[in-house]
Amino acid sequence: MSGGVVAALMRRDHRTPVLIALILTMALVAMDTTIVATAIPQVVGDLGGFSLVGWVFSVYLLAQTVTIPVYGKLADLYGRKPVLVVGVVVFLIGSALSAIAWNMVALILFRALQGLGAGSIGATVNTVAGDLYDVAERGRVQGWLSSVWGISAVVAPAIGGVFAEYASWRWIFVVNLPIGALALTLIVRGLHERVERHTHRIDYAGAGLLLAAAGLLILGLLQGGTAWAWDSVPSVLVFAGAVLAALVAVLVERRASEPIMPPWLWTQRLTAGSYGATLTAGLMVIGLSTFLPTWAQSVLGLGPVAAGFVLAVMSMTWPLAAGMSARFYLRIGFRDTALVGALLTVASGVVFVLTPVDAPVWQPVAGSALMGAGMGLITSPLIVGLQSTVDWSRRGVVTGGAMFARFLGQSLGAAVFGAVTNAVLLHRLDDAPAALRGQVPSTVDGVSRVLEGGRADAAASDFLRAAVHASTHAVFLGLLLAGAATVVILLAAVPRRFPTVDEPHPSREPGARPVSGTPEADSAGG
Repeated sequence: MSGGVVAALMRRDHRTPVLIALILTMALVAMDTTIVATAIPQVVGDLGGFSLVGWVFSVYLLAQTVTIPVYGKLADLYGRKPVLVVGVVVFLIGSALSAIAWNMVALILFRALQGLGAGSIGATVNTVAGDLYDVAERGRVQGWLSSVWGISAVVAPAIGGVFAEYASWRWIFVVNLPIGALALTLIVRGLHERVERHTHRIDYAGAGLLLAAAGLLILGLLQGGTAWAWDSVPSVLVFAGAVLAALVAVLVERRASEPIMPPWLWTQRLTAGSYGATLTAGLMVIGLSTFLPTWAQSVLGLGPVAAGFVLAVMSMTWPLAAGMSARFYLRIGFRDTALVGALLTVASGVVFVLTPVDAPVWQPVAGSALMGAGMGLITSPLIVGLQSTVDWSRRGVVTGGAMFARFLGQSLGAAVFGAVTNAVLLHRLDDAPAALRGQVPSTVDGVSRVLEGGRADAAASDFLRAAVHASTHAVFLGLLLAGAATVVILLAAVPRRFPTVDEPHPSREPGARPVSGTPEADSAGG
């Protein structure tokens, strides 16, 4: 976007500087995982600690996901601006420290700090967008914010590769600093709130129990089947601890005057159903994002760039559908718009399930396009719809709950699909013909090395490609089932009409909203 266009937009709409800041802060979070993944070989070569590499990603996702509900509640109590500013500052401190990490343990600790900041950004950016824009405009704004993820999925790996090859992997963290500084400047100068000061009783017990329950659950999902077996003692203890902490949290939240996660979020049909559909949507996204590029390379024989394009199509249709979603939900409602999106994801699942080993490239491209369009029509209307059913004092916690459900779905999907893929692939390797025993690896990790290295003859290569296709086909079937589950949840658990709250149009002053944060606001429905 040229400087002249930006200046023209800013003259027409005083909210534009804040929107640019929201896009920049979202870009920090969206770029972080993929840009780091590209440079991991160089990181390991410099710092060592190959056995700990998984924690570079896991600790970031864990810290980000479990803190989202807490930040959402704090944004309702004290205003969006301080929570967002603190989150960006923490993220930038974590980035600066990661850039000077001296060993893998230090890098993991600093990545956790980054994740704490990312949780604030993830919880607050969509809430601020809901404050600034009315129902008719939020679909377009959600399209802008969604496009950040699509662009980052394509651009970030290339940037990470350039830094790793021609400069240093440390620049993948340094690049966050100028982007974050610009976003911080725009937020401080452009986002204004009229905060009504109240004395709040922070629900420390509820926050701690919520962090423990979510943290143990996600830890178990991330480490199960990799660091330990699903039926091992550590796995049982971790999941049992998550269940126990969740049960105690429910009891504490019912008695708290200002609960971190109000019980009505999970007892009301509208919010609970919307969260359920958001969770299954997150499950589908991670399943396709994780396994489609590998399948395209190993089975179809595409190069890394072409395989990346097959997935990038989803990143293109997602923001387009999100941007157009307002036209649909203003006519047919939020639930039915999300239902159309869910049906598109079912169609995508059908396309992938029917994709053979020797499929033409257009077939997975079509499936990817349908999935992206479906995601755009599911996630944006549900977020906008939920935000429209509550007033300012509850918008943060409602939006935080939706973002938490999405990331939890991604963690669940990564664990479930990873376990299914490994199980199917190992079963195929165990049943390899006797004539191929010497050329076919006995482990999952060995499959990609054999295919990429070209060390197997034609018969072994064909067998391995068929095995990879069978394992990925199980994921594709899972995507179809998740899409069907989303349809069922929307029809059975989400009411067709969302009771909207009539609020004054926010254009009179960017972000100007009083903060009530009263106990009555937390106990009310929506």
